Amino acid sequence: MEINEFVLANEAPIRMGCFFGMLAVMALWEVLLPRRALTVSKTVRWTNNLGLVFFNSFLLRLIFPAAAVGMAAFASSLGWGIFNYYETPFWLAVVVSVVVMDSVIYLQHVMLHAVPALWRLHRMHHADLDFDVTTGARFHPIEIILSMLIKFATIAVLGPPVIAVVVFEILLNATAMFNHSNVRLSLRLDSLLRWIVVTPDMHRVHHSVEDDEANSNFGFNLPWWDRLLGTYRDQPRAGHIGMTIGIHKYRTPKDVSWAPGMLLLPFRGKISDYAINRRQWGDGSSVE
Repeated sequence: MEINEFVLANEAPIRMGCFFGMLAVMALWEVLLPRRALTVSKTVRWTNNLGLVFFNSFLLRLIFPAAAVGMAAFASSLGWGIFNYYETPFWLAVVVSVVVMDSVIYLQHVMLHAVPALWRLHRMHHADLDFDVTTGARFHPIEIILSMLIKFATIAVLGPPVIAVVVFEILLNATAMFNHSNVRLSLRLDSLLRWIVVTPDMHRVHHSVEDDEANSNFGFNLPWWDRLLGTYRDQPRAGHIGMTIGIHKYRTPKDVSWAPGMLLLPFRGKISDYAINRRQWGDGSSVE
């Protein structure tokens, strides 16, 4: 109980400290060892991408003051969820909860690509013309709210320990910034790391303009779901230097790099089919 009370009282500063710490580390790494040359003004992109991060954080706190951690405490107080109903070793409940919640994020991500109306929301994330640490936090406010509601439902069913939710949220934010970063890793290190965590080279494939590449590598934290469920792609066909980031139809910076255009992106154009995992091309194996 003391641990839960401490976490509940300090959840916001703990998460904020981890966020800014990871942002600083990855930003410095991008300067020292960049993977690709950027194509759009970094000042413009960072100002607008991070501006949306702060707006989304404010909106979430306004709508859901207690956030996911508060939902875990609420579920525990009412005895909701599997781990509140069945007695389970604390460490096992924490580990299983983190893994299960990560699998839900994977499935949610697939759903955002598979359902045309949801893809309209998610394409704001994909429309970024460059791929760096701020891309990992660039999401439409409506998608952020939807994601929180899915977390609430997962927590109500699972009944995870409060500490498990905090660990999961920190890991999700940290790995999202890591695997969206424009950093260079040796190919050998990358090939080893991507068995335990999604790496920048692995996730960059997902931000390709090519449909079949964008509909692969959905994992944010754990890479196992893509390998197990057939959505894993090793490398982009054009290589990491030659590939194009973004969406074919949206290439104007004012529409995809400035906040007003980004927020209006889901409401542009007619709703049309978006065929997930369109595999008209063979698996790529080249890398630069």
